[in-house]
Amino acid sequence: MLETERYECPYCGEESEAVLDLSGGDQTYIEDCPVCCRPIKFTLQTDGHEWMLEVHSENE
Repeated sequence: MLETERYECPYCGEESEAVLDLSGGDQTYIEDCPVCCRPIKFTLQTDGHEWMLEVHSENE
C-alpha cells in the first residue's frame, strides 16, 4: 500500500513529497533533497494501516 506525505527539507526548508510503502513495515532510509541535494533521514513507523513519518537532517 502506497501513501504520499508532504515534508519540509530540514536544510533548505523547501516542501517536497515522499512516497511511502506501508507494506514494508518500519523503515529508516536516506534520500537526497530534490532541491538542495543534501541527505535527509526518513523514519517511517507503521503497522500497515496507521503510520508516522519523521524527517531529520543526517546528523540529528
